[in-house]
Amino acid sequence: MHAEGWDQPATLFALVPYALVADALDLEDGANPLALVVQEDVPEHIQPGSEELGEFIATITWPEQVVGAIVAQEITFVNSAEGADRTPRAARLFSGILDDRSGSGAERSIVQLRPTEEDLAVDPFAQDKIQLMGGDDLAPGVIATLRHTFAD
Repeated sequence: MHAEGWDQPATLFALVPYALVADALDLEDGANPLALVVQEDVPEHIQPGSEELGEFIATITWPEQVVGAIVAQEITFVNSAEGADRTPRAARLFSGILDDRSGSGAERSIVQLRPTEEDLAVDPFAQDKIQLMGGDDLAPGVIATLRHTFAD
């Protein structure tokens, strides 16, 4: 996502065991147990952060080989932490889950703020200084929707 820049459509990824794709793509053994597989079926007209995106994702049923999912989307973010600047900011939201078939696998959402024009005026390389923020209460609806895609 970072290499593609900003103003991108939402992207959905399946997480699969690395061994499943290593042979098919003639990859060397990697140190990572999981591989990301981009899902290219998200309709282009669906806006990131929209209710329609959530409804689309909720219709997905993953094959057994898929052990997790991640959705990356651009949103408007307001930092609700105590003492934080509450000015709405453009950001990327990454939300993902691992499915352990019990519905309680690992889950996390993180946000990457988009540099403002002021940030870039002060530091032309601000876009390359990636800072991530997360928390247990960040995007619970997105996590629940991803979790639903693994429900039997």
